[in-house]
Amino acid sequence: MQAVLNYPKIAVIRPQGCLNAANALEFERDMATALAQNGISTLVVDLAAVESLDSAGLMALLSTHKLALTLGRSCQLSAVGPQIRMIFELTQLDRVFEILDAETKSAQI
Repeated sequence: MQAVLNYPKIAVIRPQGCLNAANALEFERDMATALAQNGISTLVVDLAAVESLDSAGLMALLSTHKLALTLGRSCQLSAVGPQIRMIFELTQLDRVFEILDAETKSAQI
């Protein structure tokens, strides 16, 4: 018997600076484009270089999460700093998004 492994194709987006009303639409378009590529099953948004996040940035992430669910794909967040994580916790969006942390990453490797 031969084992067949199916590795998901992952797209990674690394926004920088502020995710706010000034750039949220472009950010959302970039994420949607990455998610819609053939063969992509997971979109990882690496937030390591994000300094601030406002409601428009949150809405862009939520819209992308909804699109991922509609397409049968997943949208995950990684490298979420303490200040950004607090925003997700205060809005209870940490219950909506899969947020990868150092422990999760090491478990997956």
